[in-house]
Amino acid sequence: MASKQTKALRRQETIAERGIIALNKVSMSYQGDGAPALDDVTLRIDPGEFVFVVGDSGSGKTTLIKLLLRELVPTSGDVCVMGYNTKKLRHRQIPEFRRNIGVVFQDFRLLKDRNVYENVAFAQRIIEVPTREMKKNVPGILSMVGLAGRYRYNVTDLSGGEQQRVALARALVNKPEILLADEPTGNLDPNNAWEIMDLLEEINEQGTTVIVVTHNPEIVNAMKKRVIAMRKGIIVSDEEEGTYVNED
Repeated sequence: MASKQTKALRRQETIAERGIIALNKVSMSYQGDGAPALDDVTLRIDPGEFVFVVGDSGSGKTTLIKLLLRELVPTSGDVCVMGYNTKKLRHRQIPEFRRNIGVVFQDFRLLKDRNVYENVAFAQRIIEVPTREMKKNVPGILSMVGLAGRYRYNVTDLSGGEQQRVALARALVNKPEILLADEPTGNLDPNNAWEIMDLLEEINEQGTTVIVVTHNPEIVNAMKKRVIAMRKGIIVSDEEEGTYVNED
């Protein structure tokens, strides 16, 4: 049986060869639906990339995110994330797999009965980080997102932009390899939206692979990152410095 060190080495070799995310001829159909949500999609994202995924409603963006999180397995084809084929993950392996993926949602999904510190610490408690380490990690990540002085505030007393910063801190405190941001600026005013995008860019510059699903053409077109455009379950364009015209 291969040692953990050998398996880790093989995983890193796979990531180098195939990318940190690789989809090979992936299709996804929901029971009772007609057209597939994804249709023969092949895609590679390398470690450290910053990628926008854009498209109108029903284009397949949400299905893609769920496949990357292993909330779904493809009807056909293979989804490989961080060197793991998600179809081959056993049920008991999924929580550990997801520890290396941070997720930020449009609606924040914070624990409204807890303060800022406790919302971020919750992510550490799930993976049983020792209290001594937690007391260093949580203030450190809150400082990074500009909330060092608000750790005792209840999240319901914060602005929308501040709540999204808490959600971002929670997603990052366990130092994930990948950050998935699903419409992270959808509920924010333009100033707060740009502050969140600046933070995402800073996080990416530190080595985290960042994937942002968005409907915001202004942000996409200004940042000049890789843009993957989807329509009716297929990738219609993939450009290194792409642009986006919202067709909704």
